[in-house]
Amino acid sequence: MCMICRQSPCHPSCPNAPDPPTVYTCQHCGEPIVAGDEYLEIDGVYYHLEDCASDAAMDILLNRCGASKGVAEVDDQWT
Repeated sequence: MCMICRQSPCHPSCPNAPDPPTVYTCQHCGEPIVAGDEYLEIDGVYYHLEDCASDAAMDILLNRCGASKGVAEVDDQWT
């Protein structure tokens, strides 16, 4: 029996509880994606949905989805 939560096995919120098993690993932060976490999957690569996918969105679009970026310029021929 755990001396902190007084349960066996430990309650999930107990500091002595084991880490939940990893289901996937986030490509952006390298941390585990565990049961109950929301994730984004693109071509077999996984990202935490809320933080990592939005933080890495430009990189995902440019490098994994073939997007391109540029700077718009006015064509001087028509001015």
